[in-house]
Amino acid sequence: MRERYIGHTFGMKTAISVPDDVFAGAERFARRTKRSRRDIYAAAVREYIARHSGDAVTEAMNSVMDEIGATGASPFVSLASRNTLESVEW
Repeated sequence: MRERYIGHTFGMKTAISVPDDVFAGAERFARRTKRSRRDIYAAAVREYIARHSGDAVTEAMNSVMDEIGATGASPFVSLASRNTLESVEW
């Protein structure tokens, strides 16, 4: 099915307010990298979502584990992943 675009943009338009220092930094970065402000902000939001989406990370890791046929963590990994070593008997 062919997608339809209304207007001259290929996405949702929105207005946001950002602190002056963030705007200035984005402007400098956009000029230096010869990218549009739109591209800079879109990339930043994509990266933020990717970094803060625990479910996506968990799903990706589970997918990799399924793909390689891993059945569970080794005893070393289980031990190393604990927050404290208080319950570990040496």
